[in-house]
Amino acid sequence: MVVRVAVVDPLPVFQQGVSGILAGAGYVVEMPVDVVAWVRRAKVSIVLLTLLSEEDWDVLDRLCGTLGSQVVIAVLEGDPAASGARAVRLGARSVLPRSTTVDALRQTVEATIGGQAVMPAAVAAVLAAGSHTDTQSPLSAEQLSWLRDLARGTTVARLASRAGYSERAMFRLLRALYQQMGVNGRLQAVIRAQELHWL
Repeated sequence: MVVRVAVVDPLPVFQQGVSGILAGAGYVVEMPVDVVAWVRRAKVSIVLLTLLSEEDWDVLDRLCGTLGSQVVIAVLEGDPAASGARAVRLGARSVLPRSTTVDALRQTVEATIGGQAVMPAAVAAVLAAGSHTDTQSPLSAEQLSWLRDLARGTTVARLASRAGYSERAMFRLLRALYQQMGVNGRLQAVIRAQELHWL
């Protein structure tokens, strides 16, 4: 039985590099533009899905929830603990940091195809601890304070004034915070922080 592997990442060089590594290991690898449509056609498949934006999380949800039990390896940037646990809860079978080694990539794909779940120990610890560990935020105290103020309806101008930044600088800092949280804006950031019991 041939297992087809899809590699989905916004960075073409990364996507081609991973594809080359897996093709060299004997896998049939593709880089579909529409991975959901690809999964519908490729019955025996595995997807390496990089999760950087909220749209990527929506794709993961569709792959694992709507389409049934697809085998997905979530590829994450930075510290994968909380976001890795989120990916597993949505249905990803394995989790890899985007900075993984070639050997770890091959071993994870092989083990995942074999029915095992592979993830960093930090992800397993978050999952094992349940909501208790989820309350530990990777954000700074200042960032959490900004989120609390935003949740109360504070304007960015007022937040900037309180924090001692210009309004323009505050917008830049909030944009970086939203990116760090993997969300697209204020509302999503507040909702995510509440879901994770950070507020």
